[in-house]
Amino acid sequence: MELGAADSPASTGRLMAAVTHVLTLDYVARILDEDVELLKAIISNDDNLTYGNIISVCIGPDEAITALTDHGVDELTDMLSEARLTAQSWHQFLDDFVDDTDLAARFKAQPSR
Repeated sequence: MELGAADSPASTGRLMAAVTHVLTLDYVARILDEDVELLKAIISNDDNLTYGNIISVCIGPDEAITALTDHGVDELTDMLSEARLTAQSWHQFLDDFVDDTDLAARFKAQPSR
């Protein structure tokens, strides 16, 4: 069964599900019991999650909030779980993913979870 015309640019052999909802970063922080500043620092570099998992939602002419797809939340959850396996891996994760050294130091000083 052919899904699209052979000369159609969309017929690359892949089908992707449409994103039908996203979760705001504040909400993700609450459900993951994480500091929203940590999550913002991690996703401030959009290369840290797979392309398309970080969404900017415009809420005014010059105002936007950040949201994640379900896959983005899963990816972020996996990243944080792996990073927290040991204190050493957590500190290395913070060094690698949090550009703000003061913020990274604050999270390093917190007790392990």
